[in-house]
Amino acid sequence: MVTNGKYSFDSGKDKIKGKTIGYRHLQCLLIFLGFALLFAMRVNLSVAIVAMMDNKGANPDFPEYAWSQKTKSHILSSFFCGYILVQIPAGGWARRFGGRLLLLLSVMMSSIFALLTPLSVNLGGWASLCTLRFCQGLFQGVTLPTVATLMSKWAPIEERSAMQTICYSGAQLGIVLMLATSGVLCSSSWGWPSTFYLPGILGLLWAGFWFIFGASTPRECKHISADERAMIEESLGHDKPQDEQMPLHAVPWKKMFTSKPFLVLVVNHCTSNWCFWTLLTQIPSYISSVLGKDIKSNAILSSLPYVTMLALSLLLCPLASWLEKSQILNATVSRKIFNTIGQWIPVVSLISLGYLRADQGDLAIALLTTTVTISTIAHFGFSVNHLDLAPNFAGTLMGIVNCSANVMSIIAPLVVGYVVTDTSNIYQWRIIFTIAGCMSFSGNLMFLIFGTAKVQHWNEPPRAGREAEPLNELINDAKKDEECTAEGEARV
Repeated sequence: MVTNGKYSFDSGKDKIKGKTIGYRHLQCLLIFLGFALLFAMRVNLSVAIVAMMDNKGANPDFPEYAWSQKTKSHILSSFFCGYILVQIPAGGWARRFGGRLLLLLSVMMSSIFALLTPLSVNLGGWASLCTLRFCQGLFQGVTLPTVATLMSKWAPIEERSAMQTICYSGAQLGIVLMLATSGVLCSSSWGWPSTFYLPGILGLLWAGFWFIFGASTPRECKHISADERAMIEESLGHDKPQDEQMPLHAVPWKKMFTSKPFLVLVVNHCTSNWCFWTLLTQIPSYISSVLGKDIKSNAILSSLPYVTMLALSLLLCPLASWLEKSQILNATVSRKIFNTIGQWIPVVSLISLGYLRADQGDLAIALLTTTVTISTIAHFGFSVNHLDLAPNFAGTLMGIVNCSANVMSIIAPLVVGYVVTDTSNIYQWRIIFTIAGCMSFSGNLMFLIFGTAKVQHWNEPPRAGREAEPLNELINDAKKDEECTAEGEARV
């Protein structure tokens, strides 16, 4: 019997079952594809806005918008203004209403807003576009807390980091597909509106599949085998009959916000997001303005780092699973090693990027690719740490962490808008890359010093503690009575 806190699983029969392909992997695949579509709808504007502001280089049949760099930064940040508002309550919603419903609403509504985007910008200009992206951000804001809650119910402990990384890798697939095809779509007869129509239609199709096959928990799933459900529930400690299971208990907010490992996780996620979204939202502009690439090659080059990022994520999943199952490294050491590789190596390549000349385009692309690719290794570090600290509150923790981190997603593009007043000025870009590198370095340093993968005491229901306290008081009172009796007898 292998034990992890209150969770356990057999190393024999059930472990063998855990290696087979089961219904939990279908859930993982559907979430992977849902993530891909959500991120495609999230990043399509990063390339489309280049065509919208310079349609002569893409498709002159569609209108061109003379927006300033600051206006462009406000547009790119508007999504995250809505995105962060629902992060914290989304974890509680997922626990109460189930992850299946929230993920369905997230993808379906995001798809509808994507389909409405071209009409919205034609009627109301940049202000209307900001409003629509804000609403799209609201519905996508529930995604990560919802997926964290789903994984806390579906992923056996021995498969936790691999399954969650596969789900999150859908984000890279969506980025790759959108950035790789958006240049061609913008230059085609369908123009830049097609970058919104295509993921919107696919998102509605995905919603249909998820409605049929998705489930919040193995216990609620009608298609899963009894053996697989038993293996998952035993691994997670959810194998009690329904009437014997613990009811949902209140979130221990005070203990959570005074927990050093959790606060360090928040800091680490914030610094990582600053670096990630600085690159994701600004790579198309950097390649277009500094390296002088047209929109077709811009889109292909912008997607290249995320192709390698996706490939590396999927290749490392078996290694991460093997390390967890073999227990060669304990979880804390494993998280810190992966996190250090994923956040400190990119610091060097990122800062070096700011010291290249405009004619060193090939080297710049190589450094960008290295920075983004290696950063994916951190998915096996801090990205899964909320499940380590408190599985019972995985969605709530992810909501808090992601809400805090996405404040950086708002600030980072705005900082670029104020610092980079001339997009062809490499010295101004150097400041941006140096800030991002310093953020990444300091975040991992904090995680190395204070981070842990141990389950925190506030993860458990407080009832056991309240029952133990009166018992301890009775024992102490009995001891005091005995001492007083002994003293009395001695005096006599």
